[in-house]
Amino acid sequence: MVRIDKKATRLYVLDTNVLIHDPAALYQFDEHEVVIPMTVLEELDKHKNGIREIARTARQVSRTLSDLTANVDLHQIRDGIPITRLTGPEGRLRLLCYDNLSVPDNLEDSPDNRLLAETCRLRDERPDASVILVTKDINLRVKAAALGVPVEDYLTDRAFDDSDAMIGGARVFPEAGQDGSGLWETLKTEVKVERENGRVIYRLTGEIPTDWHLGMLVSDSDDGASFEAVVRDLGPRHAHLELLTNYRHGASVWGVHAHDSRQNFTLNLLMDEGIDLVTIAGSAGTGKTFMTLAAAFQQTLDGKRFERVVFTRAPISMSEDIGYLPGTEEEKMSPWMGAFHDNMDNLLRDEHDGSSTWNQEATRQLLGSRVQIRAPGFMRGRTLNDTFLIIDEAQNFTPKQLKSLITRAGRNTKIVCLGNVGQIDTPYLTANTCGMAAVVQRFRDWPHAGHVTLKSVERSRLALAGEELL
Repeated sequence: MVRIDKKATRLYVLDTNVLIHDPAALYQFDEHEVVIPMTVLEELDKHKNGIREIARTARQVSRTLSDLTANVDLHQIRDGIPITRLTGPEGRLRLLCYDNLSVPDNLEDSPDNRLLAETCRLRDERPDASVILVTKDINLRVKAAALGVPVEDYLTDRAFDDSDAMIGGARVFPEAGQDGSGLWETLKTEVKVERENGRVIYRLTGEIPTDWHLGMLVSDSDDGASFEAVVRDLGPRHAHLELLTNYRHGASVWGVHAHDSRQNFTLNLLMDEGIDLVTIAGSAGTGKTFMTLAAAFQQTLDGKRFERVVFTRAPISMSEDIGYLPGTEEEKMSPWMGAFHDNMDNLLRDEHDGSSTWNQEATRQLLGSRVQIRAPGFMRGRTLNDTFLIIDEAQNFTPKQLKSLITRAGRNTKIVCLGNVGQIDTPYLTANTCGMAAVVQRFRDWPHAGHVTLKSVERSRLALAGEELL
């Protein structure tokens, strides 16, 4: 896109989609001036009616603009309305309105083209400043580039940069050797081993790796690791690691065993009473839903730690909408719960004869009394106590939507977010801006949260070939 040497004075012209995407965008441009053209105000007015998320956001933006213009006079409106921020320098808001505005030649009179015309006219009037159009509309950015208009994408809401990746939640030291004996020499730290309340704690002092964070896995191998621990306490010169339970052999969760180090770490996070929020990322077939349901049933039906399991997901389809669905809330959500039913069938399958107990009436009644399938749109206002909440396809939620679900947590509630940022079906969301990425990044250093990105894949030859060839 068109990039320029930015001058000291900058005017950022915001498109409607930027304000809809982030209602707080007005406050993200530091000491520079934010310009809202009349075309954007008209589009906000068109979007404000209704109960959809876009209507609620448009009303929120309108209220913010109303608050900023409530106690100002005409002189301030003409010279710029102060934008007071909690920290940092004060910016200014300008409302742009032109008479006799004409769109560029050979372009039809549309909101996008009027916005381009307003930006071009402002650029001509302010040669002393850099006038930059900010939009998330790719086609509009291409149009602006063709007309030589400086244009940028709105990047402030990204959880991480393009050059980064979502944290994997694990740090593997393969150079430590198969028996893990060289791990401490690799880390260049002193270690002291203690036992507290049945837990084995490794207390490290010395030079701690800068990429470590609370709740991450430290292992000497991805497969067949001899040392696996989770970071419980962390400082510049010290770290406390707690040895993980080995769920590969012997111990299991609802009959489920781990196949590698990351799956073993996942089961430990799911079963840990000190971890309230677990985020699990990974491609299809890595066992995200399977292990989560196993841990949910283990702690609800056997351990009695929770009273119920609530399963929800974003009802976003990968193709055309199938239209109106009759029935109750659970019946309407049933088509979206294929992953839930498939994994339920596998969990209840008899290993000896291959049959499933899923169809047995007693099993249905038992699970029906403890497992609830809920639509995310009806979760607002609820407080979930003694609940194991599973949020599937979390990458299809916006950060605001996922925040609304996570804040439903009440007393003795554990939340597990499952997702794959490589499969996003919600328009305008990317791997950088989706709710899954935001939650992982924001809770990175919270001691009661844990994240892991699964790597191992158990899939059919056909599925793997489709992944590579299509």
